[in-house]
Amino acid sequence: MRVLVIEDDRDVAAYLQRGLQELGVVVDCVADGTDGLHLARGPEYDALIIDRMLPGLDGLEVIRHLRGEGVRTPILILSALSHVDERIRGLRAGGDDYVTKPYVLAELHARLEALLRRRDNAAPQSVLRVLDIEMDLNARTVRRDGVPIPLHPREFRLLEYLMRHAGQVVTRAMLREAVWDYHFHPQTNTLDVHVSRLRQKIEKGFPSPVIHTVRGAGYCLRHAPVN
Repeated sequence: MRVLVIEDDRDVAAYLQRGLQELGVVVDCVADGTDGLHLARGPEYDALIIDRMLPGLDGLEVIRHLRGEGVRTPILILSALSHVDERIRGLRAGGDDYVTKPYVLAELHARLEALLRRRDNAAPQSVLRVLDIEMDLNARTVRRDGVPIPLHPREFRLLEYLMRHAGQVVTRAMLREAVWDYHFHPQTNTLDVHVSRLRQKIEKGFPSPVIHTVRGAGYCLRHAPVN
């Protein structure tokens, strides 16, 4: 298990990192909400532990951004705010569990394991929802903000891959392999043409772009970057 801890109290973070590592968990720590959001978008973490009150970006805002971008990594909120209203706010923002300080490390570890079991036992998704885009995999339909978006099969597969990796940068090679099932010559502009057509269909008439080019890397489906 690899976990990202977003916690600005360095003593608390160090204690948590040490304790979880003794239980066989790989732990990375970051003390700022904005930096934490950037790292949490990646695919390498099995779970996130997020404090409520953080510099840079509040913990609940970090969670809302992640869920809005389609990141479904299990999130355990760790906070000194113990009132039931605060726990409800945390869960409604997108947290999967809420543990209050002080806590027992063994229980926190058990809760992490339970979150991963719940994720692994989840039924396969038939509907993907990222930002204001909804994709029905069975009906092969796409809507943005309730508006039907007709797509050709290749465009549908391209959007599906971007939605399944929302918030992550996917390389051109990854898209070529996933959508075309083979390695066409990298000098051709086939991928560029399909991304351009998909952008036209999924963004024209809507207030914000969602497919972003990451220069020198690839593409990413997300909101505009957080400053």
